[in-house]
Amino acid sequence: MARLPRLIIPQLPHYVIQRSSNGQPVFQDSADYTQCLAWLKTGARRFKVAIHAYVLLPDQLHLLATPSDSTGLGQLMQWLGRYYVPYFNQKYGREGALWQGRYKTSVIDAEHFFLLACHYLERVPVQVGLVAQPRDYPWSSHACHAGLRPDPIVTDHALYWALGNTPFDREAAYLSLVEQGLGSSQVKVLEAAVLKGWPLGSDAFKQALEVKMKRQVLPARRGRPRKITADPA
Repeated sequence: MARLPRLIIPQLPHYVIQRSSNGQPVFQDSADYTQCLAWLKTGARRFKVAIHAYVLLPDQLHLLATPSDSTGLGQLMQWLGRYYVPYFNQKYGREGALWQGRYKTSVIDAEHFFLLACHYLERVPVQVGLVAQPRDYPWSSHACHAGLRPDPIVTDHALYWALGNTPFDREAAYLSLVEQGLGSSQVKVLEAAVLKGWPLGSDAFKQALEVKMKRQVLPARRGRPRKITADPA
């Protein structure tokens, strides 16, 4: 089945995953994490991409980000590769590619899935067995959302602000969501969308994307292709 072109839509949040080639470590000490985060902060400002949440794992990185235009997200990911890969290769005496091909991204229906995606992202270190609780992992945005420390990389989404009228209220409400955990069905839906590059949202959201973008956003079903129609005038 042909791979759909990557879908980037300005002003909508995207879940982004970039994995290492062959599962090799891409972050080996605290200096590596710190350096990558510094370039992430600079690149996000330069290319006008709002980073709402992030996590750096030994062999991959995850972002929850909103680009201001159709090119900024791709430029940000190229920026990270252009600076971080030579840094890593020189430091550890290696050559060649560091990342596993192109990054994966999923456009998110913010109203229904943004907070779920944020919670999922910040819980990945627990899921893969690196720590017992999200607050124990130093290389993610969780500490910022939990009120443990400020983070200049993070630009909070309006839906996070809507959790409360004060920072304390928002942090408490977010931690309450974290304590509730994620259902297996929620995780399954999110992972399927992100890993395959499909939009994460309701059927109405996906249909609206197809009309707006005038293109297919999900793999076609077998049989006659489905016609995409514009909204009535």
